[in-house]
Amino acid sequence: MRFGVIGGGVGGLGAAYELAKAGHFVAVYERAPFLGGLASTFDVGGGQLERFYHHLFLSDTTIIELLEELGLSDRLIWNESKVGYFTHGEIHPFSTAIDLLRFKPVPFIDRIRMGLVTLYLQRIKNWRKLEGITAASFMRRWAGDRNYREIWEPLLRGKFTIYAEDLAMPWLWSKFATRVSSRKGPLGREKLGYISGSWQTLVDELEKRIIVAGGETHVSTGVRRIATSDSGVTGLLVDGEEPREVPFDAVIATVPSFVLPNLVDLPENYAARTRSIDYEGAIAVTWVLKRSISSVYWLNVADEDIPFLLLLEQTNLVPTSAYGGRRIIYTANYVTRDDPRWEMADEDIIADYVPHMKKINPEFDESWIDATYIHKEPAAQPIMTVDYSQKILPVRTPVSGLWLASMSQVYPEDRGTNYSIRLGQQVARQAMEDVERRAS
Repeated sequence: MRFGVIGGGVGGLGAAYELAKAGHFVAVYERAPFLGGLASTFDVGGGQLERFYHHLFLSDTTIIELLEELGLSDRLIWNESKVGYFTHGEIHPFSTAIDLLRFKPVPFIDRIRMGLVTLYLQRIKNWRKLEGITAASFMRRWAGDRNYREIWEPLLRGKFTIYAEDLAMPWLWSKFATRVSSRKGPLGREKLGYISGSWQTLVDELEKRIIVAGGETHVSTGVRRIATSDSGVTGLLVDGEEPREVPFDAVIATVPSFVLPNLVDLPENYAARTRSIDYEGAIAVTWVLKRSISSVYWLNVADEDIPFLLLLEQTNLVPTSAYGGRRIIYTANYVTRDDPRWEMADEDIIADYVPHMKKINPEFDESWIDATYIHKEPAAQPIMTVDYSQKILPVRTPVSGLWLASMSQVYPEDRGTNYSIRLGQQVARQAMEDVERRAS
């Protein structure tokens, strides 16, 4: 059978690989000039670096098993990570239970209270009982006002901006469940994984396997329209010197859900559901520096006047030798569609951020900077509101032969490479069963 895949991110490549290894013809179409999506890379210091930061948790078994299947398990490295929390002009360690007990911005009794809430959330197995509750209301009630003001409100507003009060508690619960699975040893220190050589190692191997199996990958090639007849999908109208229609028995679209109605006629109730899920965008600045900012890998930034919510020092997890001896730092934001930084020149964003880098490390100086890069993605984070499981679109669309595998369908976990690949694999398997059943 012939399958078309719209989108060459890791979810689309995971789906395409699943189809190709089952003996089906598959063609992947990606509008960008590269594969990988949010996990795509660019050259820094002779090495490859992700445009948006990436790492693995011990619970990311889909990618771990896929790397083993592809013969790449030896490329997976695990290191202890340090988490910090920057507030009131100071970096506070925030990796272990002991760090929480020493977190002086809240009184000791509140630290104990937050520890008990953490233990409770880590032991919840049935997240569905949290579905009708917002993360903000849960934390206000159970962690208390002081913990909420000092810890959770800055994090929720930093990540979800205008949606901070609407975010469903299962999303936040999944963070506790994921982090506890990556904490090992008596002190509960977290281990995070990375693919030596970058995520490009995985992307390249998936592409190679697809092509060896007789499939195709097409970059700089957008899909204008999903062609249909009364019986369902017939093919894809793709870009080229002359747009052409390529025949397919089934199509898997890995685009943001709100994009799907632009590609195909859908029943109005289904189309309305695709548009009902809001997304935030992401803006990431990559700093190539001569010196380190701090010893922390993941630094949450809570001060309201600092214009980024996260400072992540990549080279506190990955050796500097991967990037020509330079230090790699990301500063990152999730932002709404009307954020002024979408239209700002890169040099203006950097100039705006430099004084705030000095707040985190007073010794920071512009002479440390070798290079900066800015990457923007307008649909990076779906917003998961209360009772979100009732809003998730089915992967089988109302159009026969058309399937949707979008980040907005990953729940209660957050979007991420592991879950994107898992969803792509699951949808590919269902699509194969459906096509084979229709053909028999």
